[in-house]
Order: sequence, then structure tokens, then C-alpha cells
Amino acid sequence: MEHRSLEELEAGLDHVRQFPTSVGTLELIVRRPVVEEREVLEEAELDLSVGLVGDCWLTRGSSSTEDGSADADAQLTVMNSRSVALVAGSVDRWQLAGDQLFVDLDLSVGQLPAGSRVAIGDAIIEITAKPHRGCDKFAARFGKVALRFVNTGEGLVLNLRGRNARVVTPGTIRRGDTVRVSTRSGASAAPRC
Repeated sequence: MEHRSLEELEAGLDHVRQFPTSVGTLELIVRRPVVEEREVLEEAELDLSVGLVGDCWLTRGSSSTEDGSADADAQLTVMNSRSVALVAGSVDRWQLAGDQLFVDLDLSVGQLPAGSRVAIGDAIIEITAKPHRGCDKFAARFGKVALRFVNTGEGLVLNLRGRNARVVTPGTIRRGDTVRVSTRSGASAAPRC
């Protein structure tokens, strides 16, 4: 697939901005059993210690930790489905982004500050403060223009590249599950619609 131009990406931004703010949908689940491999799942388990069961997050480790161990603040990566559709095109290319959960939900810091919790199926995840940015692999798959688009300006404000999260309540998730903001950081009441 040819990479999208800046004009094409900017033209799609109005549709992306229409994402739900409090209640959305889990559009895709992707497990990475080993580096550079992807498995699209209809159902998965989220676990406190390993994140997405069967994913290589724990064994792969992280270059951002002092000892190279897995970064607990990046146990899960979540990307907006409208954003990935804009940069990747068809759903069969979404998995190339490298994220595990693709949701139709506003992932901006304004809507989901770090510490906010999101219920998906039987599980609850917590958005962490660790930034999730595009890298060289993202640029190779979707183009340098797409990388710049998600990492700067409005793409950065809206977190179009996605968010890092961790599991706080284990459980089963299924493609098509409702994704509901259960608490926004510092909020004790139910989120507004």
C-alpha cells in the first residue's frame, strides 16, 4: 500500500475527531507472541502480571528500564481505531502498528489523563503517564509523514499514536466489547456523556 500524504491524513482528521468520549467499542485485539509476529484474536485474557496473555511484552523487556526488564507502565498499548484506519487503511493492516488493543474512543489526555480507568469486557485497564510515540518501525510501515502526523501538533494532542496502559482488574475481553471510561484521573463521579 502506498503511504498516505499529509493532505490525505489532514482530510481524514474530522472523522477521527468524532470518536466517542466515554463509551466506545473494542474494534481489534492483537497479540504479539514474539517480536514481529501478530495474531488477531476474537477473545483474550488480560492478566495483572503478564498483560495480554500470550503476548511477548514481559519476555521482550524494554530499553527504557534500567535493567532491561518489561516496563509496567507499557504493559498494554492502546490505539484509536479511527486513527489507525486513517494511517494504515484496511483493518488487515492495523496490526502492523504494533499495538494490542484498538478502540473507538477518545484517547486524548484531556479526556483520559494518566490514572484514568477504562473497563473492557470483564477487565479494567489504567492509562499510564508513559508517552506512546511512533518510531522507525511505524514510519517504515506507514510513512514518515504519518509518523510526524501522529507525533506532532493535533496528532500529539489527540494521542493519535495511542496510549500506554496496565491491567488493574484481570478478565476476558472480546472483539466488539463495550469500552467504557469508568473513572477519569481525580474524578470520583461517573464520566459525562
